[in-house]
Amino acid sequence: MSMVDKARNALQSFTGRTKRSAGRVSRDRKLEARGAAEKIGGDIRQVGENVKDTTR
Repeated sequence: MSMVDKARNALQSFTGRTKRSAGRVSRDRKLEARGAAEKIGGDIRQVGENVKDTTR
């Protein structure tokens, strides 16, 4: 569960970063905001996984 979740969270963070960059380049504020939110979601989940791993 943890390796799959970590990979999924990293992928979500990466896609969010990509969407945010694409939004900046194309000057699409909505895409930029969606990408930033997706990246933050992935980062928060990664922190949660790290906390779970340290408590084991």
